[in-house]
Amino acid sequence: MDRWRGRTALVTGASSGIGLAAAETLARQGMNVIGCARNLEKIEALNNTLPKGSGTVRAIKCDITKEEDIKRMFAEIEKTHKHVDVLVNNAGMAKTDTLVTGSADQWREMIDVNVMGLSICAREALRLMTKDQITDGHIININSMAGHAVPPWATAHFYSATKHMVIALTEALYREVKEISKKIRVTSISPGGVQTDFGNRWVGEENVKKLALSGSGMKLLEAQDIADAIAYVVNAPPHVCIKELIIAPTEQPAM
Repeated sequence: MDRWRGRTALVTGASSGIGLAAAETLARQGMNVIGCARNLEKIEALNNTLPKGSGTVRAIKCDITKEEDIKRMFAEIEKTHKHVDVLVNNAGMAKTDTLVTGSADQWREMIDVNVMGLSICAREALRLMTKDQITDGHIININSMAGHAVPPWATAHFYSATKHMVIALTEALYREVKEISKKIRVTSISPGGVQTDFGNRWVGEENVKKLALSGSGMKLLEAQDIADAIAYVVNAPPHVCIKELIIAPTEQPAM
């Protein structure tokens, strides 16, 4: 990570789970990390636990569903950091409404976070990278195995659809970025079952147990496993672009 030491990373949805672990991991490796979320307490607390030689962690309040909030955040980043070198699009939203009985408001919120927020953050990060002629930046979209296959439970179907969009958007972004800089990398990371509160909120605790994703002796992924994967793809040599990385618990059933 030496080439990233002292440079800037933005992690969205950094208040818990994968985002919080990613913010801490990148900071421990010397990057100055901006963690954005609606709740900032845990992000701000990271500075008290980082070892000597780490980078810094700064928390910025931002509602990813609101374009004006995202633009305001990037204006602040431009003023204080000039640009971001690494963007980790981690913020995600899962509601349990089915396609048959679901609420349009719940669907819209998932679209706003998982698709629109991700796309706007990538656009704004690239705007600043281009302005400062950054040629070795990196955009990482945290996707899901549900973006590769439709899960068997109805409460996850709309969420799965948004993650299928992330696959298409990441590939499309990869192609468009090549027109800006052949050295800026774009990556999609798709976790399987991760031991966070997200899974239980997404499909319901009982469904999780039935699918052997918890409570059955199967070892789930931990947030740190995904944070380590983020560090891995960022730290790959400049000539190596890991476009797609799928990470699953060894015993997870096929979807």
